[in-house]
Amino acid sequence: MGKSLKGKELGKGITQRQDGLYMARFTNRFGKRQTIYAKTVSDITRMLRDEQHADYKHENVADSSMTLNDWYEIWFKTCKSHCRDTTLHTYQIQYERIRELLGWRKLTGLKLVVLQEAFNELKSDASRSDCKALLIDILNRAVESELIPRHAAYGINTTIQNRIPEEKRILSDTEIATLMAVKKSEQLQNFLIVGLGTGMRMGEILGLTWDCVDFNEGIIRVEKTLCYLPNDGDAIYEFHHPKTKAGRRSIPMTTEVRTALERQLNWKKHVEIRHNPRESMENLVFCSKTNNPIHETNVRRALNEIVDKINRENPEANFERFTPHGLRHTFATKAIARGMKPKNLQKLLGHNSLQMTMDLYCHVEEETLKSEMALMEKMV
Repeated sequence: MGKSLKGKELGKGITQRQDGLYMARFTNRFGKRQTIYAKTVSDITRMLRDEQHADYKHENVADSSMTLNDWYEIWFKTCKSHCRDTTLHTYQIQYERIRELLGWRKLTGLKLVVLQEAFNELKSDASRSDCKALLIDILNRAVESELIPRHAAYGINTTIQNRIPEEKRILSDTEIATLMAVKKSEQLQNFLIVGLGTGMRMGEILGLTWDCVDFNEGIIRVEKTLCYLPNDGDAIYEFHHPKTKAGRRSIPMTTEVRTALERQLNWKKHVEIRHNPRESMENLVFCSKTNNPIHETNVRRALNEIVDKINRENPEANFERFTPHGLRHTFATKAIARGMKPKNLQKLLGHNSLQMTMDLYCHVEEETLKSEMALMEKMV
């Protein structure tokens, strides 16, 4: 039992220092000695009771001085050590958006109003949504590590601009015919045919190797994707396996896709005569003129140049630009419009769920709506 300077009993763990300040100590659930100070006996008694109650209810934390930056470094190295390099790079990009705004703050000080003020400073709803998902995961692990009893990140409002999402860009049959007719490099022509004819992701097409093209069986085996990692100006390319079991799949070739790949094989043989390939990238179906892997930005640039050329040669065409992923959107939408069963489309696209296939890729074209509504004629 502790005593005051006058010898009065103060209770277990409470003492009075020579300067008159009251001090209370107890060992918390983490095995650490916790010290509390107050000017009066009533205050120190109340504060000790509150701290012990918080300890009993597991509402205290292992380290109240931990900042978000401190915990992010631990989370990144420990909790995400199993992730791919490309995924880790994405986490780093997203965290840098909030580092200056929130990183210096203690985990225990990340109240909802603090988080919302910081997220309001971000440039778009999309970046707010991405950063919220990242922060929730970071703080969930902090809760599990008993650094905070709970967190408020789930309550962050990410919809500030409230812009209506743009419809996915789908190429019409007329646009496809125009696109395929315009003069372009042989390889770009082959790339477009494979994209429109298989629905493969761009990374899957750029990572396609000849051992996965079976001309005898007429199938393409999707077993990997090509990923790019920045490295101080030096490009690093890696093959990554699909993240899910559904991503590993076989796609039957259409006649057009087979012909395009046969042409591409001849094109590749001519490139190999003049240039040695990068190590481990020898067997790529699509490569640069110098036998190197192709970066996504080069594909985007090539598509933009083709669209600009179409509009220059025919200003009335008003051909809108589209992304390489638009080829996948177009494939899925055309497949449904032509009667393909959604479950089969799901397998071809490599999705885990049918709902994902229908929500993300199956957009209804205006002409399809007109033909469907024709079935309702003479109802009244």
